Amino acid sequence: MSRPTLADFKKKALSKAAVKKEYDALSPAYKLRLKLIALRQKAGLTQEQIADVLHTNKSNISRLENANSEISPKLSTIEQYAQAVGYDVEIKFIRKRN
Repeated sequence: MSRPTLADFKKKALSKAAVKKEYDALSPAYKLRLKLIALRQKAGLTQEQIADVLHTNKSNISRLENANSEISPKLSTIEQYAQAVGYDVEIKFIRKRN
């Protein structure tokens, strides 16, 4: 008997309406944090280097990039971060599918 994969677990969990609703609610914040990390790495910067540019502590950058963080960053922080890695921020609204 084979061991269940993470994909199997996710599929089973997301089949439950309450889990799917929570997953969908957290998805934008998770994707944002993954994007921030990818942009920083593409720019060749460490968390410490970006902290220096933003005049903050490495721990604040770590918290900003942490997918499990319960703290929502301010838009101004995201803009400063983006500028530090050579990007501008563009916000896009997408109509919900019901």
